[in-house]
Amino acid sequence: MSAKAEAAVEQGATRPSRTRAPAATKALSHNLNGQRLGRKGRDTRDRILAATNELLAGPPDVEISLSAVARQTSLGMTSLYNYFNDLTELLLAVLEPVMATAEDEYVGLLRTRWDDADLGERTLAFVTAYHGFWVKHSRLLHLRNRMADAQNERMMMHRVRAAQPVMRLMVEQMDGELAQPQSPVFSMATALMTGLERIVTVTTDVALQNTLHAPNPLGSTHLLRAEARLLELGIRDYRTLAASS
Repeated sequence: MSAKAEAAVEQGATRPSRTRAPAATKALSHNLNGQRLGRKGRDTRDRILAATNELLAGPPDVEISLSAVARQTSLGMTSLYNYFNDLTELLLAVLEPVMATAEDEYVGLLRTRWDDADLGERTLAFVTAYHGFWVKHSRLLHLRNRMADAQNERMMMHRVRAAQPVMRLMVEQMDGELAQPQSPVFSMATALMTGLERIVTVTTDVALQNTLHAPNPLGSTHLLRAEARLLELGIRDYRTLAASS
C-alpha cells in the first residue's frame, strides 16, 4: 500500500471489527440518464459486466478499457455511458460481487480467536487463503491497485476499505484495543497487512513472471510461509505484551 493508503487504514481502525459481508446489491431501477430500466436495460447492464469479466479472464496483453468493453458487447460508447460514467465505475461494479465473497474466502478465518498451540497453522491457513483469493481474481485486483497507485481516489478507498476489516481482526488476534488506533499494535497490524498485500501482489504478477522468464520466480510457497511466520510472531509478541500490562 501507499503511505496515504496505510494512513487511511489506520484512521478507519476505530470502526467496529465485526464487519459483515456486503449485502446483495439493490436491483437498479434506472440508468444514468434517469430512464427506468426494464428487462432489456438490466440485461444490457449484465452484458456489460459479463463482457468486462471476459476481458479480465482473457490474454493479459488485451487492454481493459471502456472501448474494449463496448467492442466486446457490440455496443456503442453512447450506450455504454448510459450505465457507467467511466472505467472506474465499471470496475467497481465488477469488484462488488467479488469482494462479497471475501468473508467466506479469508476474512472469516480471522473471526475465531486462534489458540497459541496451533497459531502457526492458523496463520499459514489464513495467508494461503488470502493468496488463493488473489489468484482467483488476480487481474482485477492488480488493475484496482495500479489505478489506486496512480492516485485514483475511488480505487484507493476501495483498497483501503477491503484492508480495514482484516487489519482490525488482526488487532483483536493480538489482544489489542480497538479504541486505541494510535497504539503500536495498530501499527503492527498495518505493517502486517501491507506486507501481506505486497507478497500476494508480487507472487500473482504474471507480467513480472514473464519478465523473469520463469513461472513463480519469487517462490510463492516460501514467501507465504515467511509472511505467515511474521503474522504468527506479531500475534504472539503482542499477546505477551497485553498479558503483562
